[in-house]
Amino acid sequence: MPKKKTGARKKAENRREREKQIRASRANIDLAKHPCNASMECDKCQRRQKNRAFCYFCNSVQKLPICAQCGKTKCMMKSSDCVIKHAGVYSTGLAMVGAICDFCEAWVCHGRKCLSTHACICPLADAECIECERSVWDHGGRIFACSFCHNFLCEDDQFEHQASCQVLEAETFKCVSCNRLGQHSCLRCKACFCDDHVRSKVFKQEKGKEPPCPKCGHETQQTKDLSMSTRSLKFGRQTGGEDADGASGYDAYWKNLASSKAGDAGDREDEYDEYEAEDDDEDDNDEGGKDSDTETTDVFSNLNLGRTYASGYAHYEEPED
Repeated sequence: MPKKKTGARKKAENRREREKQIRASRANIDLAKHPCNASMECDKCQRRQKNRAFCYFCNSVQKLPICAQCGKTKCMMKSSDCVIKHAGVYSTGLAMVGAICDFCEAWVCHGRKCLSTHACICPLADAECIECERSVWDHGGRIFACSFCHNFLCEDDQFEHQASCQVLEAETFKCVSCNRLGQHSCLRCKACFCDDHVRSKVFKQEKGKEPPCPKCGHETQQTKDLSMSTRSLKFGRQTGGEDADGASGYDAYWKNLASSKAGDAGDREDEYDEYEAEDDDEDDNDEGGKDSDTETTDVFSNLNLGRTYASGYAHYEEPED
Protein backbone atom coordinates (compact mmCIF):
# COMPACT_ATOMS: atom_id res chain seq x y z
CA MET A 1 0.00 0.00 0.00
CA PRO A 2 1.55 3.36 -0.99
CA LYS A 3 2.35 5.84 1.69
CA LYS A 4 0.02 8.74 2.23
CA LYS A 5 1.35 12.05 0.83
CA THR A 6 2.25 14.67 3.34
CA GLY A 7 1.21 18.32 3.08
CA ALA A 8 4.70 19.44 2.08
CA ARG A 9 4.83 16.85 -0.70
CA LYS A 10 1.45 17.95 -2.06
CA LYS A 11 2.57 21.59 -2.04
CA ALA A 12 5.79 20.72 -3.85
CA GLU A 13 3.92 18.78 -6.55
CA ASN A 14 1.41 21.58 -7.04
CA ARG A 15 4.23 24.11 -7.30
CA ARG A 16 6.02 22.02 -9.95
CA GLU A 17 2.78 21.68 -11.91
CA ARG A 18 2.19 25.44 -11.84
CA GLU A 19 5.77 26.11 -12.96
CA LYS A 20 5.32 23.63 -15.80
CA GLN A 21 2.14 25.40 -16.94
CA ILE A 22 3.84 28.79 -16.73
CA ARG A 23 6.75 27.59 -18.88
CA ALA A 24 4.33 26.13 -21.42
CA SER A 25 2.24 29.31 -21.53
CA ARG A 26 5.27 31.49 -22.22
CA ALA A 27 5.64 29.95 -25.66
CA ASN A 28 1.92 30.37 -26.43
CA ILE A 29 1.38 34.05 -25.73
CA ASP A 30 -1.53 35.68 -27.52
CA LEU A 31 -0.41 37.85 -30.43
CA ALA A 32 -2.24 40.89 -29.07
CA LYS A 33 -0.38 40.61 -25.74
CA HIS A 34 3.14 40.69 -27.14
CA PRO A 35 5.07 43.86 -26.21
CA CYS A 36 6.09 44.37 -29.83
CA ASN A 37 2.39 44.48 -30.78
CA ALA A 38 1.24 46.66 -27.90
CA SER A 39 -0.84 49.79 -28.41
CA MET A 40 1.11 53.05 -28.31
CA GLU A 41 0.08 56.72 -28.39
CA CYS A 42 2.45 59.18 -30.02
CA ASP A 43 3.74 61.96 -27.76
CA LYS A 44 3.57 64.55 -30.51
CA CYS A 45 0.56 63.83 -32.77
CA GLN A 46 -1.47 61.87 -30.15
CA ARG A 47 -2.37 59.09 -32.60
CA ARG A 48 -2.89 55.48 -31.55
CA GLN A 49 -0.74 52.90 -33.32
CA LYS A 50 1.39 49.82 -32.83
CA ASN A 51 4.50 49.97 -30.65
CA ARG A 52 7.33 51.18 -32.89
CA ALA A 53 10.58 53.12 -32.71
CA PHE A 54 9.37 56.10 -34.72
CA CYS A 55 5.83 57.38 -35.10
CA TYR A 56 4.24 56.09 -38.28
CA PHE A 57 2.48 59.39 -38.96
CA CYS A 58 4.93 62.14 -37.87
CA ASN A 59 8.23 60.15 -37.55
CA SER A 60 8.90 61.54 -34.08
CA VAL A 61 10.92 59.57 -31.50
CA GLN A 62 9.01 58.59 -28.36
CA LYS A 63 10.15 59.81 -24.95
CA LEU A 64 9.68 56.44 -23.23
CA PRO A 65 10.51 53.58 -25.63
CA ILE A 66 9.01 50.17 -24.86
CA CYS A 67 11.15 47.09 -25.30
CA ALA A 68 9.72 44.75 -27.94
CA GLN A 69 10.81 41.65 -26.04
CA CYS A 70 10.31 42.27 -22.32
CA GLY A 71 8.01 45.29 -22.48
CA LYS A 72 9.85 47.45 -19.94
CA THR A 73 10.38 51.21 -20.18
CA LYS A 74 13.05 51.55 -17.48
CA CYS A 75 16.12 49.37 -16.95
CA MET A 76 16.88 48.86 -13.27
CA MET A 77 19.10 45.80 -13.57
CA LYS A 78 22.48 45.84 -11.86
CA SER A 79 23.59 42.40 -12.99
CA SER A 80 25.78 41.46 -15.95
CA ASP A 81 22.81 40.93 -18.32
CA CYS A 82 22.97 44.54 -19.58
CA VAL A 83 25.37 45.13 -22.42
CA ILE A 84 25.94 48.69 -21.16
CA LYS A 85 27.02 48.84 -17.53
CA HIS A 86 25.06 51.31 -15.40
CA ALA A 87 25.55 50.12 -11.83
CA GLY A 88 23.43 52.09 -9.41
CA VAL A 89 21.83 54.21 -12.16
CA TYR A 90 18.42 53.64 -13.73
CA SER A 91 18.40 54.08 -17.52
CA THR A 92 15.35 55.37 -19.37
CA GLY A 93 14.64 56.66 -22.87
CA LEU A 94 17.27 56.13 -25.54
CA ALA A 95 19.83 55.20 -22.87
CA MET A 96 17.93 51.93 -22.46
CA VAL A 97 17.77 51.17 -26.21
CA GLY A 98 20.09 48.64 -27.76
CA ALA A 99 18.65 47.95 -31.23
CA ILE A 100 15.64 48.24 -33.54
CA CYS A 101 13.89 45.09 -34.72
CA ASP A 102 13.86 44.67 -38.49
CA PHE A 103 10.47 42.90 -38.43
CA CYS A 104 8.24 44.68 -35.90
CA GLU A 105 9.88 48.16 -36.14
CA ALA A 106 10.14 48.48 -32.34
CA TRP A 107 12.94 49.23 -29.89
CA VAL A 108 14.83 46.43 -28.14
CA CYS A 109 16.45 47.17 -24.79
CA HIS A 110 20.18 46.69 -24.14
CA GLY A 111 19.64 43.47 -22.21
CA ARG A 112 21.75 40.64 -23.56
CA LYS A 113 18.86 38.19 -23.52
CA CYS A 114 16.50 40.54 -25.42
CA LEU A 115 19.15 41.44 -27.99
CA SER A 116 20.05 37.83 -28.69
CA THR A 117 16.58 36.25 -28.73
CA HIS A 118 14.06 38.79 -30.05
CA ALA A 119 15.21 38.81 -33.67
CA CYS A 120 14.89 35.01 -33.80
CA ILE A 121 11.51 34.64 -32.10
CA CYS A 122 9.81 37.85 -33.21
CA PRO A 123 6.11 36.96 -33.70
CA LEU A 124 5.77 39.56 -36.47
CA ALA A 125 8.65 38.26 -38.58
CA ASP A 126 6.36 37.32 -41.50
CA ALA A 127 3.29 39.32 -40.44
CA GLU A 128 1.69 40.17 -43.77
CA CYS A 129 -2.04 40.78 -43.88
CA ILE A 130 -3.84 38.04 -45.77
CA GLU A 131 -6.39 40.52 -47.15
CA CYS A 132 -4.51 43.67 -48.17
CA GLU A 133 -1.01 42.08 -48.29
CA ARG A 134 0.57 44.87 -46.24
CA SER A 135 3.42 44.29 -43.79
CA VAL A 136 4.08 46.04 -40.48
CA TRP A 137 6.06 48.83 -42.15
CA ASP A 138 3.20 49.66 -44.56
CA HIS A 139 0.47 50.57 -42.08
CA GLY A 140 0.25 52.11 -38.63
CA GLY A 141 -2.14 49.64 -36.99
CA ARG A 142 -1.57 46.57 -34.88
CA ILE A 143 -1.39 42.99 -36.15
CA PHE A 144 -4.00 40.39 -35.27
CA ALA A 145 -4.53 36.70 -36.04
CA CYS A 146 -7.73 35.21 -37.41
CA SER A 147 -9.56 33.03 -34.90
CA PHE A 148 -10.32 30.39 -37.54
CA CYS A 149 -7.52 30.19 -40.12
CA HIS A 150 -4.87 31.85 -37.87
CA ASN A 151 -3.55 34.05 -40.68
CA PHE A 152 -2.26 37.55 -39.99
CA LEU A 153 -4.69 40.45 -40.30
CA CYS A 154 -4.21 44.19 -40.08
CA GLU A 155 -6.38 46.39 -37.91
CA ASP A 156 -8.48 47.50 -40.90
CA ASP A 157 -9.45 44.04 -42.21
CA GLN A 158 -9.76 41.92 -39.08
CA PHE A 159 -13.55 42.11 -38.63
CA GLU A 160 -14.45 41.79 -42.32
CA HIS A 161 -12.16 38.78 -42.77
CA GLN A 162 -13.39 36.89 -39.72
CA ALA A 163 -17.00 37.49 -40.74
CA SER A 164 -16.44 35.67 -44.04
CA CYS A 165 -13.74 33.18 -43.03
CA GLN A 166 -16.08 30.30 -42.28
CA VAL A 167 -17.09 29.86 -45.92
CA LEU A 168 -15.98 26.78 -47.86
CA GLU A 169 -14.85 26.87 -51.47
CA ALA A 170 -16.95 23.79 -52.27
CA GLU A 171 -20.68 23.64 -52.89
CA THR A 172 -21.30 20.93 -50.27
CA PHE A 173 -19.75 19.63 -47.06
CA LYS A 174 -18.53 16.45 -48.75
CA CYS A 175 -14.93 15.28 -48.55
CA VAL A 176 -12.68 16.52 -51.34
CA SER A 177 -11.39 12.98 -51.97
CA CYS A 178 -14.59 10.96 -51.73
CA ASN A 179 -18.35 11.34 -51.62
CA ARG A 180 -18.75 11.03 -47.86
CA LEU A 181 -19.54 13.87 -45.50
CA GLY A 182 -16.43 15.62 -44.20
CA GLN A 183 -16.21 15.68 -40.41
CA HIS A 184 -12.96 17.72 -40.31
CA SER A 185 -12.67 21.20 -41.84
CA CYS A 186 -9.52 23.11 -42.65
CA LEU A 187 -10.25 26.84 -42.63
CA ARG A 188 -6.96 27.65 -44.32
CA CYS A 189 -7.59 25.41 -47.34
CA LYS A 190 -11.39 25.95 -47.12
CA ALA A 191 -12.06 22.22 -47.56
CA CYS A 192 -13.58 19.29 -45.65
CA PHE A 193 -12.10 15.84 -45.08
CA CYS A 194 -13.54 12.60 -43.81
CA ASP A 195 -11.95 10.43 -41.10
CA ASP A 196 -10.01 8.34 -43.61
CA HIS A 197 -8.65 11.09 -45.86
CA VAL A 198 -7.70 13.47 -43.03
CA ARG A 199 -4.84 11.15 -42.11
CA SER A 200 -1.54 12.27 -43.53
CA LYS A 201 1.86 10.64 -43.85
CA VAL A 202 3.66 13.98 -44.03
CA PHE A 203 2.15 15.80 -41.04
CA LYS A 204 2.04 13.90 -37.76
CA GLN A 205 -0.87 14.21 -35.38
CA GLU A 206 -0.06 15.34 -31.85
CA LYS A 207 -1.68 13.58 -28.94
CA GLY A 208 -4.81 15.28 -27.66
CA LYS A 209 -5.19 17.58 -30.69
CA GLU A 210 -7.20 17.51 -33.87
CA PRO A 211 -5.56 15.88 -36.91
CA PRO A 212 -3.65 18.28 -39.19
CA CYS A 213 -4.77 19.14 -42.69
CA PRO A 214 -3.22 16.73 -45.26
CA LYS A 215 -2.62 19.66 -47.64
CA CYS A 216 -1.17 22.49 -45.55
CA GLY A 217 -0.61 20.95 -42.12
CA HIS A 218 -2.92 23.45 -40.37
CA GLU A 219 -4.88 22.06 -37.45
CA THR A 220 -8.39 21.07 -38.51
CA GLN A 221 -11.59 21.58 -36.56
CA GLN A 222 -14.79 19.63 -36.24
CA THR A 223 -17.30 20.75 -38.85
CA LYS A 224 -20.20 20.29 -36.43
CA ASP A 225 -18.59 22.72 -33.97
CA LEU A 226 -18.38 25.49 -36.56
CA SER A 227 -21.06 27.58 -38.22
CA MET A 228 -19.73 26.64 -41.64
CA SER A 229 -21.42 27.63 -44.90
CA THR A 230 -20.77 26.78 -48.53
CA ARG A 231 -20.00 29.23 -51.29
CA SER A 232 -22.99 29.97 -53.53
CA LEU A 233 -22.54 30.70 -57.23
CA LYS A 234 -24.65 33.20 -59.16
CA PHE A 235 -24.58 31.18 -62.37
CA GLY A 236 -23.77 27.68 -63.55
CA ARG A 237 -25.25 24.37 -62.45
CA GLN A 238 -27.04 25.82 -59.45
CA THR A 239 -29.26 28.12 -61.55
CA GLY A 240 -29.77 25.69 -64.42
CA GLY A 241 -32.69 23.82 -62.90
CA GLU A 242 -34.02 20.40 -63.84
CA ASP A 243 -35.24 21.47 -67.29
CA ALA A 244 -31.80 22.60 -68.42
CA ASP A 245 -30.29 21.04 -71.52
CA GLY A 246 -27.09 19.12 -70.95
CA ALA A 247 -25.27 18.27 -67.77
CA SER A 248 -24.08 21.73 -66.89
CA GLY A 249 -27.28 23.71 -67.39
CA TYR A 250 -25.65 26.82 -68.82
CA ASP A 251 -28.34 27.08 -71.52
CA ALA A 252 -30.94 27.97 -68.92
CA TYR A 253 -28.61 30.56 -67.47
CA TRP A 254 -28.14 32.27 -70.85
CA LYS A 255 -31.88 32.09 -71.52
CA ASN A 256 -32.62 33.74 -68.20
CA LEU A 257 -30.00 36.36 -68.91
CA ALA A 258 -31.47 37.06 -72.37
CA SER A 259 -35.00 37.27 -70.95
CA SER A 260 -33.83 39.68 -68.26
CA LYS A 261 -32.15 41.83 -70.91
CA ALA A 262 -35.33 41.76 -73.03
CA GLY A 263 -37.37 42.77 -70.00
CA ASP A 264 -35.00 45.64 -69.32
CA ALA A 265 -35.29 46.75 -72.95
CA GLY A 266 -39.11 46.64 -72.74
CA ASP A 267 -39.04 48.69 -69.56
CA ARG A 268 -36.78 51.21 -71.24
CA GLU A 269 -39.18 51.45 -74.22
CA ASP A 270 -42.11 52.03 -71.86
CA GLU A 271 -40.15 54.73 -70.07
CA TYR A 272 -39.28 56.29 -73.43
CA ASP A 273 -42.97 56.31 -74.43
CA GLU A 274 -43.86 57.96 -71.13
CA TYR A 275 -41.21 60.61 -71.68
CA GLU A 276 -42.55 61.26 -75.20
CA ALA A 277 -46.09 61.61 -73.88
CA GLU A 278 -44.90 64.10 -71.26
CA ASP A 279 -43.07 66.09 -73.95
CA ASP A 280 -46.21 66.16 -76.12
CA ASP A 281 -48.24 67.43 -73.18
CA GLU A 282 -45.72 70.16 -72.54
CA ASP A 283 -45.81 71.16 -76.23
CA ASP A 284 -49.59 71.29 -76.13
CA ASN A 285 -49.46 73.49 -73.08
CA ASP A 286 -47.04 75.82 -74.83
CA GLU A 287 -49.33 76.07 -77.90
CA GLY A 288 -52.31 76.68 -75.69
CA GLY A 289 -50.42 79.53 -74.05
CA LYS A 290 -49.76 81.11 -77.43
CA ASP A 291 -53.46 80.85 -78.40
CA SER A 292 -54.48 82.48 -75.15
CA ASP A 293 -52.09 85.35 -75.85
CA THR A 294 -53.62 85.92 -79.29
CA GLU A 295 -57.11 85.84 -77.80
CA THR A 296 -56.22 88.54 -75.27
CA THR A 297 -54.71 90.74 -77.98
CA ASP A 298 -57.92 90.39 -80.04
CA VAL A 299 -60.00 91.50 -77.06
CA PHE A 300 -58.04 94.71 -76.48
CA SER A 301 -57.62 95.55 -80.17
CA ASN A 302 -61.04 97.28 -80.47
CA LEU A 303 -60.58 99.26 -77.25
CA ASN A 304 -60.30 103.07 -77.89
CA LEU A 305 -58.17 104.84 -75.27
CA GLY A 306 -58.23 108.25 -76.93
CA ARG A 307 -55.25 110.39 -77.83
CA THR A 308 -52.22 109.30 -75.83
CA TYR A 309 -48.46 109.67 -76.03
CA ALA A 310 -48.23 106.17 -77.36
CA SER A 311 -50.61 106.95 -80.19
CA GLY A 312 -48.53 109.99 -81.17
CA TYR A 313 -51.06 112.62 -80.19
CA ALA A 314 -49.37 114.62 -77.48
CA HIS A 315 -50.78 117.99 -76.27
CA TYR A 316 -47.99 119.91 -77.96
CA GLU A 317 -48.77 118.19 -81.22
CA GLU A 318 -52.50 118.93 -81.14
CA PRO A 319 -53.60 121.42 -83.84
CA GLU A 320 -54.83 124.75 -82.66
CA ASP A 321 -58.54 125.48 -83.13
